[in-house]
Amino acid sequence: MSEPILIWGAGAIGGTLGAYWARAGVPVLMVDIVPGHVEACRTSGLSISGPVETFRQVVPAVTPQELSGTYSRIVLAVKAGATEAALAQLKRHLAEDGYVLSAQNGLNELAISREVGAARTMGCFVNFGADWLGDGEILYGNRGAVVVGELDGARTERVAEMHRLLKLFDPASILTDNIFGYLWGKLAYGAMLFGTALTEDSMSANFADPQRLPVWLALGREVGAVAAARGVTSLGFGQFDPMVFAPGAPEGPQIDTIAWLAGYTSQTAKTHSGIWRDLAVRKRKTEVDPQIGVIATLGREAGVATPVIETLVSLIHDIEEGRRPMAFETLKALVDTCTTASTAA
Repeated sequence: MSEPILIWGAGAIGGTLGAYWARAGVPVLMVDIVPGHVEACRTSGLSISGPVETFRQVVPAVTPQELSGTYSRIVLAVKAGATEAALAQLKRHLAEDGYVLSAQNGLNELAISREVGAARTMGCFVNFGADWLGDGEILYGNRGAVVVGELDGARTERVAEMHRLLKLFDPASILTDNIFGYLWGKLAYGAMLFGTALTEDSMSANFADPQRLPVWLALGREVGAVAAARGVTSLGFGQFDPMVFAPGAPEGPQIDTIAWLAGYTSQTAKTHSGIWRDLAVRKRKTEVDPQIGVIATLGREAGVATPVIETLVSLIHDIEEGRRPMAFETLKALVDTCTTASTAA
């Protein structure tokens, strides 16, 4: 197919995919709202750096205002909070027989399917570490799981083709019939990453601290409880198995999983999460509401209490609004909530 893949959002995820695909000879067109980044990508090239690989690749790119035409394959790679705004712009560029693939964090497939229809939505799970550093500059910190699947689990020709394309980026990419299992599995990990962003400490330092262990256990268990109430069988990635946090599961394997996370996050050039970078470096709002707040919303619908998740969302908002610092004292408020919730239970 000579028609380019349209990548809407050329940041950490979209830019990395775009650079790899373009280098492999796959026609790509990236769309981004930052003019300087767009200009760098299409002229001097997009620089991918880090321990995985370093290279520079010219990638065709435009701003939304410059885009014309319709496309059969649109990869949506914007921040979760920008999903609805991006959909409002890209809908007119989606071919009638086309689809939107969500290469994002969270459960954005739900929002996409509401807007363009489930039949024109494809799910994707991405867990590689990358950061947008500036115009034309992306840090590719570590490889991670890449999974694609139709929302209904069907093995279609189009999902097989997208799987082939993703394998050009990461040969270990997976084609699944349970994409929501992977997405919910990452939500447990994602909630913990938001917790690590409450301090200036690295992800590894947070996971390795015994004093903070109750937070990671409580977050994993609350996500596990909501997933179970919705009938989801969560799937893991690497050695991270979210099912250890399922209701009634023993504590030992949960503690072992946090210890694995401490080791795993110590081996990447990406020492802090993208959430931390939003708060500490870019001084902008995070994706906490569409990524983590949605878990509490779905929990209320299912009759599952999520006091630790709700407190986490509130604390992130406090940092965003300047009411609290990024410090252990802020995380301590979450530790205290875990203690209260445990006593109440």
